[in-house]
Amino acid sequence: MTKTLKGIAASDGIAVAPAYLLVEPDLSFTKTTVADTASELARFKKATAASVKEVEQIRDSAKKSLGEDEAQVFEAHLMILNDPEFTGAIETEIKDQKVNSEAALDETAQKFIAIFEGMTDNAYMQQRAADVRDVSKRVMAHLLNKELPNPAAIDHEVIVVAHDLTPSDTAQLNKQFVKGFVTDIGGRTAHSAIMARSLELPAVVGTDSVTKDVENGQTLVVDGLNGDAVVEPSDEQVADYKQKSEAFLAQKAEWEKLKNEPSVTADGKKFTIAANIGTPNDMQGVNDNGAEAVGLYRTEFLYMDSKDFPTEDQQFEAYKEVIEGMHGKQVIIRTMDIGGDKHLDYWDLPDEMNPFLGVRAIRLSLKNEDIFRTQLRALLRASAYGKLGIMFPMIGTLNELRKAKAILAEEKAKLTSDGVKIGDNLEVGMMIEVPAAAVLADQFAKEVDFFSIGTNDLIQYTMAADRGNDNVSYLYQPANPSVLRLIKHTIDAAHENGIWCGMCGEAAGDSTMFPILLSMGLDEYSMSATSILRIRSLMREFNTEDIKELANKACYISETAEENEQLVADLMNKVDK
Repeated sequence: MTKTLKGIAASDGIAVAPAYLLVEPDLSFTKTTVADTASELARFKKATAASVKEVEQIRDSAKKSLGEDEAQVFEAHLMILNDPEFTGAIETEIKDQKVNSEAALDETAQKFIAIFEGMTDNAYMQQRAADVRDVSKRVMAHLLNKELPNPAAIDHEVIVVAHDLTPSDTAQLNKQFVKGFVTDIGGRTAHSAIMARSLELPAVVGTDSVTKDVENGQTLVVDGLNGDAVVEPSDEQVADYKQKSEAFLAQKAEWEKLKNEPSVTADGKKFTIAANIGTPNDMQGVNDNGAEAVGLYRTEFLYMDSKDFPTEDQQFEAYKEVIEGMHGKQVIIRTMDIGGDKHLDYWDLPDEMNPFLGVRAIRLSLKNEDIFRTQLRALLRASAYGKLGIMFPMIGTLNELRKAKAILAEEKAKLTSDGVKIGDNLEVGMMIEVPAAAVLADQFAKEVDFFSIGTNDLIQYTMAADRGNDNVSYLYQPANPSVLRLIKHTIDAAHENGIWCGMCGEAAGDSTMFPILLSMGLDEYSMSATSILRIRSLMREFNTEDIKELANKACYISETAEENEQLVADLMNKVDK
């Protein structure tokens, strides 16, 4: 029976394919006594052998689609499965205690996990605890005849269905087979949604119930243009969606004609449209879509995709690759923004009541100077290969900014004295995402080369509404006059002090927000690469003289976000005519 689920359109496009549920099965079991230990041992060995074969297949698939580095985690899993100390301890438990394989596996795994987690002075060994958990879960699934989902093992066209997708889940999606995804929770600013746009996969998030309403293999439509997910569509609906998909692709083809064209308004005013990226792998999309800069390189994914802190050389190579890939165009690299909803298995961060308001981003860097200095040295070395901007996230006070700049200056002096070349075009900037920084933008502007407004956090902090909480999602209002006043004040303060101002939050690529931001004189618009050509096309529709009053109306006359949305809708109707 056909069912349409309403969600949030998180990434443009339409796809039709069988559903693939990325949902953990129930692996609970009952401990029992066994009389025939030989038979039980054979059952355990069979499950282990099946697990080895499965991990080998996943490893080989990951090598082809993701590369050698990403596949290393599966090598670690194979080592554990083939480790006689681990498997032997389980077999001994079965023989001596006469318990079923599930109980022996669970008890032994917990002992190993406790040992590894206790190695607090060795981050690498602590990470092995996570590997033991993954391996044990796989063997347990085989013992219980349950199937574990694995995005890296997908080898046919599917639409992934999940409660949510972690950054590591999303990083494993192979575009050759994964045609889109639908989740229970999330919004346009969720990391899964941002990654979907980077991968150019249509996505619908926040449906509430897709994991309950869809079964593996059922035909599913993901309509990332309107936010619909259609379960078991009729033949007529499938034909209709395929027609809509072709129309969207035709529109994209029109936009692609602007790939090598400048970003200009109807009256010839030039602006910069840049791309947000997470890894060097995103660079193809950046260049394919004609980005004029990289406005945000989220370096946290470099940390999240590693088993341990990336070394200075590893970071240098990643930053250098992106800078060289832009062929002289500017690359803005944000120092690590770990914390909040972004965690590292190998870094034991303090438990906090509200991590979004806790030790994250620049606060974490300043508390861990050795890690911060390593990153800054890598960035400074990479600056010799092109035009680099180093950007500090979540700055709230002048003291934080000055301390970060002082550490950067110290590392620059050390490298220079060692004869290491530093780029001549290096700029230092900060994100405006804490309302306190936006209010004091005129002070901060005297101490940096540029601002980049991070609307994802600026909105949630201004509205006191967790952007990942569906219950308060109605408060995530980019067009709210209070948010717009902070943005306008920031842009004005930048220009009054002779620096440029960009935006790397999701609002930069939002069709409703764009005309308002253009009327404010925002210099740079950084967004998911897939939004660039759409916004470049939209920019050409506007004459800056015709919209110069829009900013004041939106900030000081309108009373609600809804009024501003209508203001832009009315403007677009005039433009279309």
